[in-house]
Amino acid sequence: MEVFLTSTVTVALAEIGDKTQLLSLLLAARFHNKIALILGVLVATIINHGLSAWFGDWLSGNFAIEYLPWVVNISFIVVGLWLLIPDKDEAVNHKYDRYGAFLVAFVFFFIAEIGDKTQIATVLLGAQYQSVLWVTIGTTVGMLIANVPVIYAGNALLKRIPLNKVRIIAASVFVLLGLYGLTTI
Repeated sequence: MEVFLTSTVTVALAEIGDKTQLLSLLLAARFHNKIALILGVLVATIINHGLSAWFGDWLSGNFAIEYLPWVVNISFIVVGLWLLIPDKDEAVNHKYDRYGAFLVAFVFFFIAEIGDKTQIATVLLGAQYQSVLWVTIGTTVGMLIANVPVIYAGNALLKRIPLNKVRIIAASVFVLLGLYGLTTI
């Protein structure tokens, strides 16, 4: 349960103000089929985060074990500091709209997630917990917690949430997790 909860909270916090959350806002403004958007986000996240959690698990089994805790915990601190840098809104080309909400959300979300903070956090969680299934489920739930309200409430919700404060809280969680981990080595 710890793996699931940590993965969920970590990614939900990391996703606030992230480029994929901004992508959700753009897609919600362009497509009326909210269920198709959510399913596209869901499938893209399961595949992307499943591969990321597997890669983290693989790294933990194939990396010099004595250095792994240092690498993981320092990486958590780096990701936390990275969260303090706001993502920019990236425009989505309208020429793909004809493929429908699900396919556009799936493809754009999968691509946007490559090398993203939440993908890197998923790799780290996979390395730390060595549980591909629970890390994938937890990070996917975290992505949905952060993106589904944006898909449904959009601009109204984002105007009420102080993104800078949430970003600072999320960054603090990552840094504190990293520092705590370093003290337990």
